[in-house]
Amino acid sequence: MIEFLQIGFVIFLALSGGIVVGTSFVALLVIFDLIPRLAQLTNSYHLSNVFETALISGALYFTLTDFLDIQLHLPIPPLIGFIGLLNGMFVGMLAAALTEVMNVLPIIATRLSLSRAMVALMMAMVIGKTVGSFFDWLIFQW
Repeated sequence: MIEFLQIGFVIFLALSGGIVVGTSFVALLVIFDLIPRLAQLTNSYHLSNVFETALISGALYFTLTDFLDIQLHLPIPPLIGFIGLLNGMFVGMLAAALTEVMNVLPIIATRLSLSRAMVALMMAMVIGKTVGSFFDWLIFQW
C-alpha cells in the first residue's frame, strides 16, 4: 500500500512540475512576444505559423528524447556546429527579447552615462556571452 502511495505521489509531483514548466514556457513566449517580434524583424509575418510550429516541434522532440533517453551520435563535425549555431541563435533571440522588453540597455546607458558607448556596450555583452559559452563548453563540459 505504501509503495502504491509513493508511486502516486511521484506521478503527481512529475505532472505538477511539467504543468508548471510548460505554463512558464508559454508565459515567457507570450510576455516577450518572441514569435511576433521575430516575424517583425525578419519581415515575414506570413511565416509566423512556421515559427510557431518549429518552436512547438522542437520542444516536443527534445522532451521525448529526454524521456526516452535518446542520444544523437553525429559523426560529422560541421553538422554538430550547425546544430550548435541554431541553439545559440535561439538563446540569443531569447536574451535579446528579454533585454528589449525590460529596456535594460537604455536604462544602463542613461544611469552610467554611456549613451555614446552603446555599440561598445553591446559588443562587450556579445563577446562576453561568446567567451563564457566557449569556456563552459571547453573547460567545464570536458
